[in-house]
Parts: sequence; structure tokens; C-alpha cells
Amino acid sequence: MKQLTTERFSLPFLLLTVLFCVCLIIANLVEIKTVSLGIVTVTAGMAVFPISYIINDCLVEVYGFRKARLVIWLGFFMNLLVTLLLQLAILLPGSEAWTAQSEMETIYGNVPRILAASFLAFICGSIANAWVMSRMKVKSGGKHFSARAIISTLWGEGVDSVIFFPIAFGGILPIADIIELIVAQALLKTLYEILILPVTIRVVKRLKKVEQTDTYDTDVTFSPW
Repeated sequence: MKQLTTERFSLPFLLLTVLFCVCLIIANLVEIKTVSLGIVTVTAGMAVFPISYIINDCLVEVYGFRKARLVIWLGFFMNLLVTLLLQLAILLPGSEAWTAQSEMETIYGNVPRILAASFLAFICGSIANAWVMSRMKVKSGGKHFSARAIISTLWGEGVDSVIFFPIAFGGILPIADIIELIVAQALLKTLYEILILPVTIRVVKRLKKVEQTDTYDTDVTFSPW
């Protein structure tokens, strides 16, 4: 982190950082809604959250693990800030004209257990995704981007699901249901990555051309911070 304090960041990098943070915040805000996809039920956040992993892949591929890690932690703290400010807004006394307090609490008053599971799963999953992507790039000599993007996403989403669901729903849902949720979420989010892969490839190629850089993490300490 200290090495990044003296670096200057380009406009494309800053735009990706903002988009990453916005996607994370929106995903958390819409998590309350469940969506039926045939025989599988998922949360509305699944339409947005996988985009953060796609951006993560782009950041690691073009800028390297250190800058991707910085963006991951920025996303974490921005998400935490939004959560804290929402809780503050809930606690503030409403005016006589305010009649939607219970609805606001239902939508934004997430229990601490769910929030803790979400934040921990995000950090671990995102770092795992970046680590796998970075290591595979060095070992493959920069080849096979599609395979690296899919495998790293499967690892990241797998770690995310393995951490989130047991913490959030352990003792509430049967173990069999939790395992089913872990597998379904990881596979569906990875499928999302595969479907949008042509766009990801074009974005990566464009970024490398604009930035005139293609980073290989041969001298990086893969610490989570």
C-alpha cells in the first residue's frame, strides 16, 4: 500500500475504481429482493455483484495485483461507509410527515450477522480472485486470458460463497440447503463471467492500448493488505 501513495493514477483506472465501488454498493442495496430463475432462487444483487469480479480481472490483467488490491479495499470501505450512514439515517428521528420508517428499516436495517458475513466474504473472495488471476498470468506468460478469467472468478466466487452462507445462515437453514446455495451461487456467477467474457476481452485490449501497459506481478508480495 505504501508504494501506491506516491503513484499517479490514470483516468481509466479511476473510472474503473468508481464503477467497482458503485457496483458493490448497489449489489448490497438490492440484496433484499429475491429473484426466481426457474428452479433456482437468487438475490437481485447477483445481477450486479459479478461485475465487480469482471472489473477485478481487468484491473489485475492491466495494472497488476497491487492496484487491484487497493481498489478492493476502497470498495470495502466505501461499502462500509454507506452501511453506517444508512444506519444513522434510520436512527434519526423522523418528522410527522415521515410514515415509512418500518419500510426503511426492513430494506436497509440489515442485521449485523449478515453484514459481517457479506464484508468478510467480499474481501476474501475478491483477494482470492485477484491472486489467482495474477499468479496464472505470470505462469502462462500472459496467455489464455479467457481461461484465467473464468478460473479466477470460480475461485473468488467459491471463496465468497463458502464464507458468506455458513456465517449468514448457519443454524438457520439446514446444512444441505447451505451447500446448495454455495454451489448454485458460485456456478451462476461464474456463468455470468463466461457470458460477458467477449466484452471483458475487448475492454482489456482497449485498456492495454490506452495505458500502454501490461503488468506482470513478478516482484509483488501477495499480502491481502
